Amino acid sequence: MLSLAACGGGDDKQVAGPPPSTPAPTSTATASTPAAPVTRTTAELTKAMLELADLPSGFTEDKEEADEGSKPFSSSSSRCKTLVKYLNATKAPGSKASVTRTFTGGQEGPYIDYGLDAMGTADDVTDLRDKYAEAVDSCTKLTLKTDGAASTSMKVEKITAPQYGSKPFAFRLTGTSGPKRGLEYAAVVTGVDDVIISVGVLAGQGTELDPATEAAVTKARHVLKPA
Repeated sequence: MLSLAACGGGDDKQVAGPPPSTPAPTSTATASTPAAPVTRTTAELTKAMLELADLPSGFTEDKEEADEGSKPFSSSSSRCKTLVKYLNATKAPGSKASVTRTFTGGQEGPYIDYGLDAMGTADDVTDLRDKYAEAVDSCTKLTLKTDGAASTSMKVEKITAPQYGSKPFAFRLTGTSGPKRGLEYAAVVTGVDDVIISVGVLAGQGTELDPATEAAVTKARHVLKPA
């Protein structure tokens, strides 16, 4: 997924993808048998992903690919271990198919990341969302390292999520000291059936996350066949 996150600004932009996921445990069949996993293709997810034509005028698509070896986030606290792992991931290892796109409104932003990950079942989507929320609740501060610059301390906080998709969850990272002080990154994780949707806004005005999430969920629901 979003990619779940992008942090930096201008040429220092770092991209972090969706968090790793833990497959839901297999349970024995009962009176209510779990739904069979759904198979999605990358092509199918690509059709459900927002395109440049779906965004307001003034945006361009950022085709720069994420560096899978980059690990911009770190923390000395063991309580932040899971969140650091999630933010440094470029895609969800548990996903069966994944697509991402990043759009930018200019050199100074905003940057908007979108990610779709086919997780197999709606339960897997819920499991990942819950683990992500727990990771944010457990961590209050992270360190962001950008190429050629000193590290920035980032405050971590849960925020009210845009109410689109299933069980949406949102959080914000804010630079409190260092070269990226004042930089904000807001992200939401939500679901449409067996597909998890991530939306992230870097260097925005604070108003982009809600409409960006609504647009992503609306298109995914319109294009994807129900699980």
